[in-house]
Formats: sequence, C-alpha cells, structure tokens
Amino acid sequence: MKERLWTKSFIMLMVGNLFVFMSFQMLIPTLPPYIKSIGASGLEIGLVTALFSIGAVISRPFIGFMLEYRPRKALVLIGAIMLLLVTILYPVSQVVVIFLLFRFVHGLAWGWSTTVNGTAAVDVIPNSRLGEGMGYFGLSMTIAYIIAPSVGIFVYNITTFTNLIYFSAILGVISIILLTAVKYQTPKAVINTRKEELKFSYLGSLVEKSSWFPAFITIIINLGYGSVVTFIVIFGEDRGIEQIFLFYIFNAVMATLGRPFAGRWFDEKGPIGLVLFCTFATFVGIWVLSFAHSSLFIAISGALFGIGFGCLIPTLQSWALLMTPAHRRGVANGMIFSSIDLGIGLSGLIFGLLAQFVGTASIFRIASLFLIAAIVLVVIMERRRRASLQEDVVAKEKVRTSY
Repeated sequence: MKERLWTKSFIMLMVGNLFVFMSFQMLIPTLPPYIKSIGASGLEIGLVTALFSIGAVISRPFIGFMLEYRPRKALVLIGAIMLLLVTILYPVSQVVVIFLLFRFVHGLAWGWSTTVNGTAAVDVIPNSRLGEGMGYFGLSMTIAYIIAPSVGIFVYNITTFTNLIYFSAILGVISIILLTAVKYQTPKAVINTRKEELKFSYLGSLVEKSSWFPAFITIIINLGYGSVVTFIVIFGEDRGIEQIFLFYIFNAVMATLGRPFAGRWFDEKGPIGLVLFCTFATFVGIWVLSFAHSSLFIAISGALFGIGFGCLIPTLQSWALLMTPAHRRGVANGMIFSSIDLGIGLSGLIFGLLAQFVGTASIFRIASLFLIAAIVLVVIMERRRRASLQEDVVAKEKVRTSY
C-alpha cells in the first residue's frame, strides 16, 4: 500500500509556495522598466538581474547550514517575511543605488526561501513517493513562472508600480498565512543536532559531496537552456514571429501533464532513464526552435521543452535529495538552486558574447551541445556505477566460496 502523499501539510505547503513564487515572479518583467524610469543606465538595468543572482547564491550555503540543526517552520516563515518586506520597500527606492541594494537583499531572501521551502517539502513527502511528490511540488513553481509575469505586466500597464507592489504584497501575506498552517516534519537527525556540534564551512554548505553529480548535470543543462531564456524574444523578432508566448503556454501545459508521470517513473525505475529521456527531448526542442519560422514550430518546441526541461529539473532535484542524508538535504537543495542560477548566468555571459558573431538560431544549436554533453556524462557515470556494483558482487562471491 502506497504511503499517503496528499496530506493537509503538503497541500498547504505547495499552495503557500505557489503564492511565494507568484508574488515574486510578478516583479521580474516590471523591475527593469521601473528602474529605467528613475534614471538607470543600461549597465545598471543589467545589474538588476546580476545582483539578485549573486545574493541568492551567497545566501544558500548559510541557510543550508542552518537547516542541519534548526526546525523548519521558523526558517520557512522568516524567508517569506523577508521577501514581503523587501517587496514593500521597492517603491521607496527612488535612487538607483538604493534600488540595487534592495535587489541584492531580495536575492538573499530568495535564496533563503527557495532553499527552506524545497527542503520542508522533502520532509513532508514520503521517501517512497519522493519523485512524484517533488514533481507535484514543482508545479507550484511552474504555474507561477507562467502566470505571474503576464499578470505583473498587465497590472503595471493599467496602473502604477506602487499598486503592483501592493498586489504582490497581498499575495505575500497569503503565502505567510498558508505556510503558518503547515505541520512541518523536521528529521530526527536535525532535531538531535546542536549547532555547537557542527563546524560551518562555506564550501561545505555550498556543496553536498554525496549529490554533486546531479548538481553538475544541472549546471550543464542550464548552460544550454539559458540561451533560450536570454534570446527567444530576440529570435522571434528576427524571424517576425509574434506569437512567442505560445512557447511558454505549451511548455507549461506539457510540463503540468508530464510531471506526475515523470514522478512515478522516478519512483519505480530510478532517475537515469528519465534524465536521459528528458534531456534528449529538450535537445530536440532546441533544434525545432532554431528552425522555427512559424507559430506552429514555436508551439511544438514549447511542448518538447515542457516534456523535457519541465520534468528534468525536478527529476535532478529529487535525484540529488535521494542521494543525500536527511540532515544534509538543505545543503543539497540549495546546491541545486545555485546550480540553476550559475548555469543560466554563465549561459547569458557566454552566448551574450557569442551573439556578436553569430545569429540567434546558431546560438541555440551551439547551446544544444551542452545537452549532448550531459547525456554522455550520465551514460558514462551509470556504466561506471554498474561496473563497480558488478565488481563488488564478484568480490563477495569470491569471499563466500573461499570458506
């Protein structure tokens, strides 16, 4: 009999996380035009994203360390409250430097919140249904990624930036109420650990050695995916395709439909085959996108990305968490999110420089090589793992027959 997944706590945590992401994602497309309106230069507009990413990566090792000895509830609520406070402060920042400082602090809070929320989800999901549960939990992020930016743009266009902040803050308050109602399940290993027993190492809290490989694959995958995030709108303009939004719609639909199946595949057969399948689907999606001259191909590419990349990230996250001891899952969870930020950030830098010499379609095709690299590395690692297991079996058999 399967362990119960859909508990009240899991549902409240998932919906609370949805509102956290909704409140945050509404601001993503609207902050650059706002900071431009108060006199920011092109470089300063670019720093809106850069400083945020730096803040998120910096904070995760510290919160990952705290998750080794602190109960979950307080950490989850602190993260949600920090996000709310920074959001409320944005309209006050009429000076560009102050705005950028707030953006850096927002990154610190985002790194905190995403790490603790994901770790809290792992704690309330039964181990036997971890892949399925994290797949559903990931939908709270996917839905927000698709809906919230459009809502944010709509509100920003029909009213003021201050009113948009009020709307975002309301969603933040709702998330805090929902997250307060969750019955958190802190692992016994964490409850029984005292801070004095641990030694903080920034690198040790940034990297979890037992699950480094899924995190490394996450970086490589996002080096390829980052090219799409950065250049798809420019690509649409170059090709005269106005319905680029179809990419995101079909991506969201197929990711939503595919994740429950991917989660069950993970739980029943393990991560390797699923990672290879999803990576290959993403590879095909990039190539379809690179040849697109019509909305039909944009939609097909989006669907392939939903099946592939939409299911790939929660699979890699679940894989990493499955390999990690319970008291180190906070570190592993933060490592995965930092790997995503690092991969996309490096991709923007690499292909931003390359864009001076080649077209966007060529950028996509070159970026797809990172996905091939990921497939090759996973296959090599799996073959080595099986060979090692076979050697252990042979060694044990020799020992047994020697008696």
